[in-house]
Amino acid sequence: MKIQINAVDAGQNVVSLSLEAASESIALDAARKQGLTVLSVRSQALALPYSGKSSAFPITLFSIELMALLEAGLNLVEALQTLSEKELNGERQVVLAGILGAIYRGESFSQAVSRFPQHFPPLYVATLKASERTGNVREALSRYIAYQEELDRVRKKVVSASIYPAILIVVGSLVLAFLVFYVVPRFARVYEGVSANLPFFSELLLAAGRGIQQHGWLLGLAAVAAVAGGLYGLTRPGFRAWLNERLWQIPVVGERMKVYQLARLYRTVGMLLRAGIPVVSALGMVRGLLAAHLRPQLARARELIQEGRSMSAALGATGLATPVAARMMAVGERGGEMGEMMERIARFHDDEMARFIDWFTRAFEPVLMAVLGLAIGGIVVLMYMPIFELAGNIQ
Repeated sequence: MKIQINAVDAGQNVVSLSLEAASESIALDAARKQGLTVLSVRSQALALPYSGKSSAFPITLFSIELMALLEAGLNLVEALQTLSEKELNGERQVVLAGILGAIYRGESFSQAVSRFPQHFPPLYVATLKASERTGNVREALSRYIAYQEELDRVRKKVVSASIYPAILIVVGSLVLAFLVFYVVPRFARVYEGVSANLPFFSELLLAAGRGIQQHGWLLGLAAVAAVAGGLYGLTRPGFRAWLNERLWQIPVVGERMKVYQLARLYRTVGMLLRAGIPVVSALGMVRGLLAAHLRPQLARARELIQEGRSMSAALGATGLATPVAARMMAVGERGGEMGEMMERIARFHDDEMARFIDWFTRAFEPVLMAVLGLAIGGIVVLMYMPIFELAGNIQ
């Protein structure tokens, strides 16, 4: 069978060999006899074909595993080789082999990682680059893992709070659709031969039912097209930007969205400052975290800092610091621990967001249930009201 081998030759170049051998061990011996240092081995008979599409690289899991191996006493190259040998095939193995190859060519870890920008964001590269000044890669990995865990905690809080209302909306919408598209048209046929005057609102509902019965297929196609158009629009950056702008214009929602984005800004800047990156460079690197209409304010804050203003004054003057954040930044500037203080500010605002989400969920769920109940109950009452009227006339 064919054995695919990635190795480093005597000139410290990464080479790829495809050998015919009965087993991987025989192929390994053959490669070593040629003076090659083997990085990875895989059997092409068992490997899945690589499609060339970029898949998500588990950067947090990679950081956790790498930090664990470094804490166990392995050096960086040995730890990366161990992770590379664990991945038998796929893009993960390709990325790890590429990082190892770059390190063998004399590049630093941050330079090797920066060769894969589709997997490693600039924040990750900058954190590693700053840690290489002190030689403490483990601390940089630990800092980035903690940063991701905090972001995931807030994200999971938002998602978990949205699950129950989403279920209510879906189930309620299905029940309403069943009543409007199936039940109401059949009641309309029943009442066609009734000569008595029907209540006004019942007449409107039944007229809508007759219209649905006559043009149901057209309405169904329109509903499917609307759902498909909405889903397609969510995949387009322009539509998402437009929707985001509309949400920002809602007073309560826009305010909370700004606090959420500022908390991410503070946490990321705090991580970069603790890694030893200058504040002006750190603010430039986090530009992509903010909404488009907040980025000019961030650029202005950078200009003010370059002119000699303090960070708290610059962010406060441009509207990127809440009153609590501005006061805490001033304390951090006096104490000389700005990175840690920024992370404390982010935690404060994250806790504030968590309390708001809990309050909003507890208030929104009963209101949503009441609205759906009134809508469903109203349709049912309007359908049966003519029967009540007929029963009263008979008596």
